[in-house]
Amino acid sequence: MNMILTLLGIVFSNISCRLTFSRVIRRKSTEEFSCVPYIIALSNCFLYTWYGLPIVSYHWENFPVVTINGLGILFELSFIAIYFYFASANGKKKVAMITIPVFVLFCIAAILSAFAFHDHHHRKAFIGSAGLVASIAMYGSPLVVMKQVIQTKSVEFMPFYLSFFSLLASSLWMAYGLLSHDLVLTSPNLVGTPLGILQLLLYCKYKKTGVIEEKPQKWELESCSDKSKQQLEKLDDEKLKQHSQSTHDTDTKT
Repeated sequence: MNMILTLLGIVFSNISCRLTFSRVIRRKSTEEFSCVPYIIALSNCFLYTWYGLPIVSYHWENFPVVTINGLGILFELSFIAIYFYFASANGKKKVAMITIPVFVLFCIAAILSAFAFHDHHHRKAFIGSAGLVASIAMYGSPLVVMKQVIQTKSVEFMPFYLSFFSLLASSLWMAYGLLSHDLVLTSPNLVGTPLGILQLLLYCKYKKTGVIEEKPQKWELESCSDKSKQQLEKLDDEKLKQHSQSTHDTDTKT
């Protein structure tokens, strides 16, 4: 059962991000998407990977936690790298200003847990508490666009799949925590599940109003301009050919 929850957790935690970033790559722009949910998710994966390792937990009792969050680190780093590549100059600064402190705080927490505490119980309590905060922040991070959704009455930049699969992943992690009798894994998901439901309710409320009309990107305008030039050149060539043919016919009759 735990293995099934592990596999489903991997799928649900990352499929929504892939759908969002396929749009980013296709349009070569991050548009109004926020980097915050992915950076907070990265911090969550860092903490729970460390939580599941034998340094903190008893031997490999939380091996599924390590596998899922270890893969999560790779996925989230990939998503953040893509976001950083396509972001504007200000967007890149924002990513760096949030990611670097998150990494530094994780390193501090890992060092403290390894050297300041000398038994697994206290290490699990310390890292578990930090993970609890990170998990709640992760499940609530899509709400950073709530103000924009309410103001514009559009859900274009609050991805449905991110909220939907976050709810499913949270529910599965809650089930895993209950089956494993692990309060640290269960607690954040007792918060994450209602937050996921709240996000979906907000989406359902505003989805009927449609999405914001898309503004053409710079590269799209350049592409259209190039096509127009090519069409004009083609028309000019056809006119020249027709004129040349007409002149030739006149000379022949003469």
